[in-house]
Amino acid sequence: MKDIMGLMKQAKEMQEKMEIAKGKVADLRAEGVSGGGMVRITLSGEGHMQAINIDPSMIVADEAEILEDLIIAAYHDAKIKIDQKQAETMQDAMGDMKLPDGMKLPF
Repeated sequence: MKDIMGLMKQAKEMQEKMEIAKGKVADLRAEGVSGGGMVRITLSGEGHMQAINIDPSMIVADEAEILEDLIIAAYHDAKIKIDQKQAETMQDAMGDMKLPDGMKLPF
């Protein structure tokens, strides 16, 4: 019976830590850059685009395809960075707790 109570307590503590971690993840920001800094995109921890900055020299009607590619590249750069920050934040919340093989954070 003590084992069950201990597990219940541990589960509740983990749930509380996860809620705190989710709040921290929501506050994260990551900037993706492409074209040597000509295009910058900022994503929130929830993956929502917060800002896009395009150097005016990149806005050329005949070269729209290049700008489109740079926007996509900047987004992917930001996405990789925010995913890494999310994983680190969730791992910090989990502490020493080991997840079963194949499970990753965030869920």
